[in-house]
Amino acid sequence: MSDPPGRLTRLDLPISGMSCAACATRLEKVLNRLPGVTASVNLATEHALVELSTPVTTAVQVLAAIEKAGFHVPPRHLELTIAGMSCAACSTRIEKLLNRAPGVEAVVNLATERATVRYLPGIVAPADLVATIEHAGFSAHLADDCTRDAERAARIASQQAELQHFWIAAALTLPLAAQMLTMFDVGVSHHQDLLPRWLQLFLATPVQFWFGWRFYEGTWKSLRGGGANMDVLVALGTTMAYTFSLFVTVSGAAHLHVYFEASAAVITLVLLGKLLEARAKAKASEAIEALVRLQPRTARVERDGTLIELDTSLLVPGDIFIVRPGESVPVDGEVIDGSSSVGEALLTGESMPVTKQRGERVFAATINGEGMLRCRATGVGEHTLLAGIIRMVATAQGSKAPVQRLADRISAVFVPIVCLVALGTLLAWWLHGGVFSTALVNAVAVLVIACPCALGLATPTAIMVASGEGAKAGILIKNAEALQRAERINVLAVDKTGTLTRGEPELTDLLPLATPADEALILAAGLEQGSEHPLARAILQHAQATGMILPALEDFRAIPGRGVEGRVAGRWLRLGAPNEFSHLALPNELIESLQNAGKTVVILAEGDPSKVADDDTNLRSGGVVLALLAITDPLRESSPAAISRLKALGVRMVMLTGDHAATAAAIADAAGIDDFRAGILPGDKAAAVNALKNSGAVVAMVGDGINDAPALAAADVSFAVGAGSDAAIEAADVALVRSDLHGIADAILLSRATLRKIRQNLFCAFIYNVLGIPLAALGMLNPVIAGAAMALSSVSVVSNSLLLKRWQPGKL
Repeated sequence: MSDPPGRLTRLDLPISGMSCAACATRLEKVLNRLPGVTASVNLATEHALVELSTPVTTAVQVLAAIEKAGFHVPPRHLELTIAGMSCAACSTRIEKLLNRAPGVEAVVNLATERATVRYLPGIVAPADLVATIEHAGFSAHLADDCTRDAERAARIASQQAELQHFWIAAALTLPLAAQMLTMFDVGVSHHQDLLPRWLQLFLATPVQFWFGWRFYEGTWKSLRGGGANMDVLVALGTTMAYTFSLFVTVSGAAHLHVYFEASAAVITLVLLGKLLEARAKAKASEAIEALVRLQPRTARVERDGTLIELDTSLLVPGDIFIVRPGESVPVDGEVIDGSSSVGEALLTGESMPVTKQRGERVFAATINGEGMLRCRATGVGEHTLLAGIIRMVATAQGSKAPVQRLADRISAVFVPIVCLVALGTLLAWWLHGGVFSTALVNAVAVLVIACPCALGLATPTAIMVASGEGAKAGILIKNAEALQRAERINVLAVDKTGTLTRGEPELTDLLPLATPADEALILAAGLEQGSEHPLARAILQHAQATGMILPALEDFRAIPGRGVEGRVAGRWLRLGAPNEFSHLALPNELIESLQNAGKTVVILAEGDPSKVADDDTNLRSGGVVLALLAITDPLRESSPAAISRLKALGVRMVMLTGDHAATAAAIADAAGIDDFRAGILPGDKAAAVNALKNSGAVVAMVGDGINDAPALAAADVSFAVGAGSDAAIEAADVALVRSDLHGIADAILLSRATLRKIRQNLFCAFIYNVLGIPLAALGMLNPVIAGAAMALSSVSVVSNSLLLKRWQPGKL
């Protein structure tokens, strides 16, 4: 993956940003100027073939030259399943090795046993990444939805085999452990043998080298890869106890104690701990498994007038499918015939069924009620809402929270430090106490009680459970960093239209001034034919509902945040906010009364096309006011209660809207919001968010439209509501499946609960090692007790994370 010195390297790089032949030619010249580089750029394939001689010029320098020229090598993402990791030291080492490669950003998750990798094609290949992991002593393969079932089956088979190994090891260890009872009997000498030593050797040997072989194998792979992990500690500690006991037994030194029970019991207890840990981790990840199981396997599809049953993977957009009562919807679609109620609880968390009629959307894996639906497929395969939820949950579970960084730094040096402490313990007790067996036992106790696993599992297991529980409630968290930041939100900027309100504006008032009402409606609707604005849809829908036939539209021009203009039926018309017509005589009292009622007022005027605007940001000047139109977008029924919950959580609400101040004040008052910013143009929302951040607050932004994407990107934490556009959801950190602000309050509460568990886990993991290692070094812990404590430490951390399953949405 690195460039060997003096070797000719060939790179096949995909290039984005080229728009014409001049771009390809310019990039080719830029690359060929680099010493030792020969490049050919193909515009048709959008690839650059580069031959370079290292170390004269490296791949990193080639990438820098491409970026400097104004082009880009688009990164790709993949997931790798990794086997063989035993503790946080393993995941930390693999992560470091992967990140050493040029253009690679990797996050390795111990809890999910996966690596999420962002890499540059042409510089690094997936096979290189797998080879890097395997060279470090682990196994890896590409992970996708197709391999998930196979991985689950392999995991179950492995757990069953390990369970059998544990029971056999326990049966062999139990007679040895029984000798420990003599330690608590004051009537016998310390550590008296109840079994002949040759029998102890016979029982301990298979435990040490058969069931304990995994620790030797892990140690070899770890050391060969240049690191050290938990396997090193277990193998070293138990081997010291076993080897000393073997020497005493073979040499016949009856005056010395043997510690076969210590080596065997430690291995058996660690096996038990790994079993319990695996089961707990499986419970932590069962949310995504449940989502995968929701996917229907077959669909009833219309083909040539007959119904046939097809695998859902064979459906394409446009296929007509039938959903009978009680069946699951196979793919995302639109109802074209029939009506029914559909249960969407598994996707949105909404317990009440949702009525579906012609023209409404249905989603894969939702449950049809009593009616039959005939639908047209709109989203299939990886493009369904369910598939998107699974991807987002998997991404969140594979991400790393900032709070985990300290644990990672400690894990990287943990094992070498513990080995040094154990060596110091051995020498100190031996040199000052004079009894080697006592020194050995205390050193073994130090080795086996130290455990980096709890540190490595403290954060990811909590993130796994939280992201799964969030998905059940319709809260899709993109990454762990967003989940951590959400805990500290103290200001929430809310876009009005479609977020606070239903996003279904209605024309409520049409007041003619210089033309009849019907004519004014025809002209306004005719002009709005060219606009995608929600207010335009309200006017068009009102006109269409009355059966009006709209005239043709010519020379249409839309100016974001200001209005539209164009020629309708030979007349030059303008439609915009009242402040765009301040040069004309307006009925201001009437306008103010409508705005105070929470309505958005727009002016329809007829202008003179000869008087053009000075620039593209102002409507043409001059003209006559034809009519006033008032449009209202009702608040969502849930908005006031949701805002009340957010305020109770200590979040200050700020509404952002392009409406007039009077209209904004009326809506804010109805919603229970004390602070608002009115008259904000779409492009200025991001500036408004940055202004709020400048006060030192942790600012969240929630929106639903494409105009919200820049503001969402500017916020510390961003939310996109479910009815929003793909652009807004792509820009947001958290996507809410339901268009309901209660989801934001739930997300904040989930974040706080998760961070509380993470802090508890980290505290327990740190305190366990901080107290346990000194006690073992001071001779106050028996190795068997130390081994049991080590085995249970990881289980306790994962079990504590599982308590997040008790979290319920809808509570304060």
